[in-house]
Amino acid sequence: MSRSMSDWISFWDSKHSVYVSARHLDAHYRRVADDLLRYVPEGGAVLDYGCGEARAHGRIAAVAARLMLCDAAPGVRALLAEQFSTSEKIEVDTPEDIDALPGGEIDLIVMHSVSQYLSDAQFGRALSLFRRLLHPDGMLVLGDIIPPDVSPVTDATAMLRFAAQEGFLTAAIAGLARTAFSNYARLRSTLGLKQYSEPAMIEQLAEAGLKAERAARNIGHNPARMTFLARPQ
Repeated sequence: MSRSMSDWISFWDSKHSVYVSARHLDAHYRRVADDLLRYVPEGGAVLDYGCGEARAHGRIAAVAARLMLCDAAPGVRALLAEQFSTSEKIEVDTPEDIDALPGGEIDLIVMHSVSQYLSDAQFGRALSLFRRLLHPDGMLVLGDIIPPDVSPVTDATAMLRFAAQEGFLTAAIAGLARTAFSNYARLRSTLGLKQYSEPAMIEQLAEAGLKAERAARNIGHNPARMTFLARPQ
């Protein structure tokens, strides 16, 4: 694991200020789960790779036959294990668990808002893994890809618009001020976030053996970012 990846994992495993309130946290995961539902095959096997707290993923498990939740952060996995302890459909996995899975058996793989934290080599390895794991008729959904022209100001504006819709605008304004001086801002400044143009992402997916297209709209609250749908070719 690279030092930069380790730093990001440690950040997401800590008590951070990215989610400005409990209402924001719930609204974020509810929006993501609702947006993902259109891609979930009934009775299929689903993997969410880098899932975070996945608070509303019970909705996905209600449709799928098997839901694998994978996160590199130990504290996040502990929360997931507690949250879904009574579900017979949901399992919590480490990245190493996913590496060991047999190929060709997963109908839907989701990686949402993760690619920006990965180096080119790490992202390439993830795509190769996903290509191996996908059923021949399966699909990979890559969400929240950041185009080169999207800035932190664009992201902040999208978050404030979402906050106004969901009723936590005051908390969002205060939270953005805290985040500007937080470890997140420091890491984003020193490590950067990986950005991709639409053609570059489609080309990279093709190099991994996946034929891709951009979805009509992004998963989650930020319409300036992109979601891609890719299938084995």
